[in-house]
Amino acid sequence: MTKKPFLIFSLTAWLLLQSFSVLAETDSVKNIRAVLKHKFPQANISRIEKSLVPDLYEVEMPPHIFYISKDAKYVINGDLIDLPADRNITQEKQAKARITTINQLGEASMIIYAPKKTKYTISVFTDIDCPYCHKLHNEIDKYNALGIRVRYLAYPRSGPNTPSFTKAEHVWCAKDRKKAITDAMNGKSIEAKTCNNPVMKQFVTGVKVGVTGTPAIFLENGQLLPGYYPADKLIKVLEQSKSM
Repeated sequence: MTKKPFLIFSLTAWLLLQSFSVLAETDSVKNIRAVLKHKFPQANISRIEKSLVPDLYEVEMPPHIFYISKDAKYVINGDLIDLPADRNITQEKQAKARITTINQLGEASMIIYAPKKTKYTISVFTDIDCPYCHKLHNEIDKYNALGIRVRYLAYPRSGPNTPSFTKAEHVWCAKDRKKAITDAMNGKSIEAKTCNNPVMKQFVTGVKVGVTGTPAIFLENGQLLPGYYPADKLIKVLEQSKSM
């Protein structure tokens, strides 16, 4: 009979300790957020949580991830590696953040080539004046035949207020975007239409997610494949990524 009150007391004490721990963690997160907001007022901080390393917190400013000490005095901008598992924890999370950022643009703003039955989806930042983008575009039918769904996003490498950027805007303003981008890729002139278009937003997003050249292919897991991949080579990469 004497054990029961002791067990109740022990359980109550344990629950109180857990509550204090949660409160302490919340205070740490609040402090880190306040310090970062003061230092970087325009920053979009989507997540702050404990990392796998004691007293080190993980901060996500999509699509970037970095680490900060519990007292918010020190920042580590680098990768966290799990040595026993041989895993790059940071790169895995950054990949997820990249594809989330891309998906937030919405498919209505993309030019999509879909097969009858989709096995894989890739998101491709493309430039109408890029020769290797032309090679990729010429393989769209082969991609689709392998069940690969292609989502095009605009990334005119020359930047705003350039002929390439203007061409992209004309394509995205066309009534038939697929025909317009194919004509543009083949060097044909397209109607110079203007509209409220997503080219600038897609271009800025490309910069955020690490696009430095075109074509830039993003897999569903956020992995970035820079450059042109023939259909037979790309399907092998996609199959391998799905088995991981």
